[in-house]
Amino acid sequence: MLAHTALVLVLVLMPVVGAQLYPIPPTCYTKVLTMGKEITQRAAEIKQDLNTVSLTRGIECTAHLPDLYIDVHNACVMSTMNSYLSLLGGLRERRCSYTRKVQSLAGMIRQLQFIMSQKCHGELVYTHDNCEALQYRRWRS
Repeated sequence: MLAHTALVLVLVLMPVVGAQLYPIPPTCYTKVLTMGKEITQRAAEIKQDLNTVSLTRGIECTAHLPDLYIDVHNACVMSTMNSYLSLLGGLRERRCSYTRKVQSLAGMIRQLQFIMSQKCHGELVYTHDNCEALQYRRWRS
């Protein structure tokens, strides 16, 4: 009787313990949504960061960058990310692209582009096509 109770207890608790050790990974869609929010937040932080806003050798670094809002439901999101990466690449002339925050942001944008185009290709649905919304909408926490 005790052995049977122990066996039932093990069979019931094993999935619970296993789920705690190895959580179910997010779907591709939730990963893209999370990354989009994080990139939007980091882009806003970089524009206001003292290390990148302050004058470096008399040149402003990132204050001139447009606002970036990643909406994975907008058909213009890929072209917007490409344009923003070009702007970040242009910061080399201003000696601003060498900061860790700018490099990290560029890497995250490239990673999101790869995930959206290669990994999540069939899972994403563009519900609207408004390129201006990606430039002027502010991130809300």
